[in-house]
Formats: sequence, C-alpha cells, structure tokens
Amino acid sequence: MYKFISWNVNGLRAVCGKGFADIFTELDADFFCLQETKMQAGQLDLEFPGYTSYWNYADKKGYSGTAIYTRHEPIAVTYGIGIDEHDHEGRVITLEMEDFFLVCVYTPNSQDELRRLDYRMQWENDFRAYLKGLEAKGKGVIVCGDLNVAHKEIDLKNPKSNRRNAGFTDEEREKFTQLLEAGFIDTFRYFYPEQTDIYSWWSYRFQARQKNAGWRIDYFVTSESLRDRLAGARIHTEIFGSDHCPVELTLK
Repeated sequence: MYKFISWNVNGLRAVCGKGFADIFTELDADFFCLQETKMQAGQLDLEFPGYTSYWNYADKKGYSGTAIYTRHEPIAVTYGIGIDEHDHEGRVITLEMEDFFLVCVYTPNSQDELRRLDYRMQWENDFRAYLKGLEAKGKGVIVCGDLNVAHKEIDLKNPKSNRRNAGFTDEEREKFTQLLEAGFIDTFRYFYPEQTDIYSWWSYRFQARQKNAGWRIDYFVTSESLRDRLAGARIHTEIFGSDHCPVELTLK
C-alpha cells in the first residue's frame, strides 16, 4: 500500500513554526507533496530521515513553489510542463515511478476580478495535455495539489454567493469536468459521492474555519487505469497550520 499526502502549506517557513515536523512524522506518508512553499533555494534546510526531497521554486521571491518528499526513489524527476509561459512559477513537479507518474501541482489562481482567468484557461488546456502525454507513456497518473477550483456546489459552503468568484466560475468548473471526461477520477468523490460539509480550504476572514464555511479545492485525481488500485481517500480537517488542510490518497 502507498500513502500519499498533499498539503498547500501557504508558506513552509511559517508552518514550520506551527508543528509541521510533527505533523509530517505523524502522517507517515510514502509521498508528501507540498504547494505554496513560498521559498527560494537555501532558505530552509528541512530534511526527514528516510526521505528524499525535490523542489521547484518560483522565479519571484516568496511566491508559489512546490515540493515532494518521497521514501521511494523515482526513475526520473521533471520540473514544470515544458512550456516556458507556465514554467517560471514553480508550479509542477513530476516523479516517474515504476508503475505510475506522480504530479504535484499548484494551479494558478484566477485572482480578484478574474484578471488571470484567460491565462488560467490556457493553463488548464496545456496541463491536461501534459497529463495525457504522461499517460501515453503507458503508466497511470496521480495528480495532487491545490487545483484552485470547487467543482460542484457540494464542494463549497456558499455556492450561490460565490458563483462568479475565482475558483467557482463556470469556466473553471467546466475545465475540471473536461479533465474528468478525459479519463480521470476525483478520488474523494469516488469514495464519498454525496459527502457534504468536508472542505480543504477556509478563508482567514470571517472566522470561516470555525464556522466551516470552506471550499474543497485540494484534490487527488488519478487516471482511470488506476481505479482498481484506489484504496481510500481522506481530508484531514483536524490538522491546522495553514488555511488549507492536508488531503490523502491510499493506493494498493
């Protein structure tokens, strides 16, 4: 059994002051993927016994960034998706393992007044093509991270009032639908199709977390070919330290 964890830490140095090392050890994952590390190389020496880590930093300081800690040695590691327009923000790391690809991603936010929505649409098409290209190499793909979209109304507390806000536009939701239609599985919904009131992100404003007024925007999405190996999915709403909580996948 493989255990995967994905967590948008919203600043790794900040969360290290809130018990990150203990949480990391307690979750005891084979693969631990991070988004929004907000770091440059050399700013933090954070290693764990038995793990190797891989980092993708944004050109811009204190912004974006991804990392993967793994107990299992990959065949190959790549950074970005091979398109210059997308590859300066540290958003993607891919590990090629013996029987799957693991992709850690921090999807661009469409931002206030949707000023980055057009870019986001281009990203979605290019990223989906990247994933299908990996599948074409003959292995299933596991994608995890902050995908910055709540897919259905069930995936956020207040769908009506958020209808045209970043992360819940018709355009972004349609792109997620297209990803699933391209042969991918939203693993949490695979196990819990009707589950309400479970979220992975809460605004820091309006006591959103205390009220559980959240959004489910952090995912594990896998190739259809891995369906028979899906063993479980969890959202660790009990874990604090970021405005997101960790999400989990177990794979046979």
